[in-house]
Amino acid sequence: MCVKDVVIQNQVGLYARPATFFIQKANEYKSSIWVEKDERKVNAKSLLGVLSLGIVGGTTIKIIVDGPDEKEALDGLVNLVESGFAD
Repeated sequence: MCVKDVVIQNQVGLYARPATFFIQKANEYKSSIWVEKDERKVNAKSLLGVLSLGIVGGTTIKIIVDGPDEKEALDGLVNLVESGFAD
């Protein structure tokens, strides 16, 4: 299992378009992936789950990955978040 805290860089946060990019990226991997904010953990491959966390810019989230490609998945998602979703 791999875990990393990451700060949401874009102003909008994980809402609408950035959340869709995040979920599409998460679905590229076989591993189970979760996003945690304030003790709430949701499936990172679920749009409704991610949106339900209400993640805004500047928020620190925890990405938790467990599975056969966990290191690649964690690196890919962290890079996406740190890039500001290419905004």
